[in-house]
Amino acid sequence: MKVVIFFLATIVATCHGANFRIFPLRMKTGLGELSPEVSCASWRLGVEAHNFIDWKTIPQECEEFIGDYMLSEQYRSDSKTVNREAYFYARDLEIASNDIWVFDVDETTLSNLPYYANNGFGVEVFNHTAFDEWLELGKAPALPETLKLYNKLVSLGIKIVFLTERSERHAKVTGVNLAQAGYYTWEKLITKDKSIYAGKTGREYKTAERKKLVEEGYRIIGNTGDQWSDVLGYYAHRIFKLPNPTYYIA
Repeated sequence: MKVVIFFLATIVATCHGANFRIFPLRMKTGLGELSPEVSCASWRLGVEAHNFIDWKTIPQECEEFIGDYMLSEQYRSDSKTVNREAYFYARDLEIASNDIWVFDVDETTLSNLPYYANNGFGVEVFNHTAFDEWLELGKAPALPETLKLYNKLVSLGIKIVFLTERSERHAKVTGVNLAQAGYYTWEKLITKDKSIYAGKTGREYKTAERKKLVEEGYRIIGNTGDQWSDVLGYYAHRIFKLPNPTYYIA
C-alpha cells in the first residue's frame, strides 16, 4: 500500500513539475491552534454547507475575513459559478408558457452590502429598525451575476417570480428598487403577509407560497436564493444556493 501511494505521489509530482510538494494530512499534536484566516474559512464553509444552523452573528474574530470576502472578486466568482450552472440547466429545457423561475430578493437579486459594510458584516446583532430604514431608501444595487442570469432567463421565455421575506409594507419600494437595478419585468412580486405567516419560519413561508404558485398552474423550473430556507422545501424542479456568510434565516 505504501508503495502504491509513493508511486502515485511521484506521478502527481512529475505532472506538476519538480517544485510540486505533497503535504500529507496529519493529526494535530499539542494545542496547534489554527490561524484566524483558516478557521474563518472553515466556518464559512460550514455555513454554506448548512452544517451551522440557528446562528445569530458571525464570530467576532471573523469580521475582517468575511468583510474581505464580501468585497472580493471571490464572492462575485462564487456567485457567477452558481448562476452559470443555473443558466446551463435552463437553456436545455423545453420552456412552456407556465414555466417560472423563483428568485429571492435580499443577497440574491439585490445586495445589501452597503448596509452590512457599515454594520460589521454580520458581527453585530441584526437590527430590524435600522435595516428597515435601509430598505426604504430603495438603493440596494443588483448582484451583477444574478442580473445576468435574470436577463438570460427572460430571453428564454421564462417568467420571473420574486419571493421575499420583506413584509408587505416594503412591497412598493422593493418593486421600484428592483426595476431601477435592472430587473425590468416579472410575473409576481410576493412579499410576506405577517397576518398569515406570524410565527412561521422563512422555510415554511416560502414553501407555502411556492405551493400556491403550483396550485395556480405554474411550473417552478428553478429556485434561487442565498439562504437554505429560500430553497429547501418542495415545488421547485431544481434549486441553486448562492453564497451568504453574513446572516442566517431559518
